[in-house]
Amino acid sequence: MNFEEHAGKPLLKAAGIPVPSGGVATTADEAAKIAGPLGKVAVKAQVPTGKRGKAGGIKIADDAAAAKAAAEAILGMTIGEHVVEKVLVEQATAFTREFYAAVINDPETKGPKILFSTLGGMDVEEAAEQDPNAMRGLAVDIRKGPALADVKAMLAGADLGGVEDAVADLLMKLYDAYAANDAELMEINPLAVTDAGGLIALDCKFTMDDSAIPRHEETAKSGTPDKLTGLEAKGKELDLKYIELEGDVGVIANGAGLTMTTMDVVRHHGGTPANFLEIGGESYTKGTEALSLVLDNPKVKSLVINFCGAFARTDVMTDGILKAWEELKPTLPTFWSVHGTGDVEAVAMLKERIGVDPLPDMSAACKAAVEAAKNAGDAK
Repeated sequence: MNFEEHAGKPLLKAAGIPVPSGGVATTADEAAKIAGPLGKVAVKAQVPTGKRGKAGGIKIADDAAAAKAAAEAILGMTIGEHVVEKVLVEQATAFTREFYAAVINDPETKGPKILFSTLGGMDVEEAAEQDPNAMRGLAVDIRKGPALADVKAMLAGADLGGVEDAVADLLMKLYDAYAANDAELMEINPLAVTDAGGLIALDCKFTMDDSAIPRHEETAKSGTPDKLTGLEAKGKELDLKYIELEGDVGVIANGAGLTMTTMDVVRHHGGTPANFLEIGGESYTKGTEALSLVLDNPKVKSLVINFCGAFARTDVMTDGILKAWEELKPTLPTFWSVHGTGDVEAVAMLKERIGVDPLPDMSAACKAAVEAAKNAGDAK
């Protein structure tokens, strides 16, 4: 779950990281009221996406009247497919430098990683292009957490102008905020050095691990759920794990890991998956609903069904999809790969009921589906 800036900053403040004073407004009059006692303010669109400044979603206002005008201009804008319904009005901060600081879930080390760069205030991608060596990182053992000495060693030679200790202390607190809130990402960009020599978080990007939401129900109330497509909303209602993508090869597999692997193999053969759809465990009882989700996507030109059984039996899952097949009677090219517990029965079932022989392995099924989708596109 993503959190807008106004919802992430209180978590930083709770960890001891300074943030500007301010409040959230849903109308221009509310923005003016918040700005009144603050003086010069920043009026910032609150949407769960980046590049707000480039889109005109951040404006500096010298007083309450200017804040009202800025809010009037920003409210109702569309930024990254999100309509701005509220703004954060916070005291403007004079600063001398901008840093980047974050704690992420690192896929390479399979654990947390602290990141820091002196190239704050710009997109991470732009900073990397400007100086590929500017981003420093520290992999963290999640069982122990970071050691202050290791954080200081990571910062050594970074030319921080005398705020080295303060930055190290802040990164320790940022990690505390990350861990306490089961974050996938806790980012400050920019982390500013004030005229007085202190540090203050001028922005916050926070993403919570969805599986942790039940442990943080109050915090989750301030989050911004992902914007769902019509098919994704239908999948959620059916309690099916369905994500709509941009491709034309439909995918049905059992287990999240196998489903993602199937999608990777589709890409390996030059295709693009049209969806993520995991069917396993008791989901086979929703075979008709699952197959309908895939078929209702007009972009789908072919389908790969990949079952690999361990504890879940492939014949049981195959029977669930075959019942759906017999009901829905799809005509698009479909390629099966079935291996593991119950595969002998599953293969016999496929031959007997729909006259299909599964392909030798997942790679062959994905390759055939990619070629079929391409041929269907070429035929139009």
